[in-house]
Amino acid sequence: MRVPSLLAVFAHPDDESLSAGGVLARHAAAGARTAVITATWAPDTPRAAELAEALRILGAGKPRMLGYGDAGAGHSAPGRERFCQAPLDGAVRRVVAHIREFRPEVVVTHDAYGGLTGHPEHVHTHRVTLLAFQAAGLERFAPEASEPWQPRALYLAAHPHSAMRVWGAHLASTGRAMLSVPDARITATVDVGPWLEQKVSAVLAHRTEVARGAAPGLIAGLPESDREQLLSTEWYIRHDALSAAGAQTELTV
Repeated sequence: MRVPSLLAVFAHPDDESLSAGGVLARHAAAGARTAVITATWAPDTPRAAELAEALRILGAGKPRMLGYGDAGAGHSAPGRERFCQAPLDGAVRRVVAHIREFRPEVVVTHDAYGGLTGHPEHVHTHRVTLLAFQAAGLERFAPEASEPWQPRALYLAAHPHSAMRVWGAHLASTGRAMLSVPDARITATVDVGPWLEQKVSAVLAHRTEVARGAAPGLIAGLPESDREQLLSTEWYIRHDALSAAGAQTELTV
């Protein structure tokens, strides 16, 4: 089966590895074109270099960074607007430009909750990507951004309620929210076990986040068996393009 090209859009450096590292590695290993757009952080920062290393490990090409400021880190993009405060239309147009240039069959991003923690910039990335996914095929939207291109499906990275038996045990001590979705909402459950080593290596390439005890730091401190439990499955909710009604483009599962 031919594996579809895939463009991922995530809020911060490390989100791509944590949320979709297995699918990115799996598609790349099967010969598909893959790439990642990152909404925040400037290209000339240490976290951009870490992102480049993670994408190299995953086979996802060079970083495509929008360069907006991360609200939690003033040094992320000096002089630039914070992502959630930037004009929505401008952010959508920039993602549309990348979609039209890369021409993916599948787009992947955060779910409507913004993942387990509900981070505001994750939620905003979901909104921007959903709008860009819908607008990229419209010939009168952003005509300056190349020829229209409509990806066939948008996949939202999510966690089902049933996964909380594993994830909850590790996140409860952090006091973070755990925003999961009903199992029935999940349309793609992907076994990424064969690519787990790549995924973990990509997560740990984000050394800044390891050092400060963020999610990559949590992963770094776990034994191999726990890493396998947490990271060897990825879950997605499929959202089809209206123009491609009846046509389904599947992630490799």
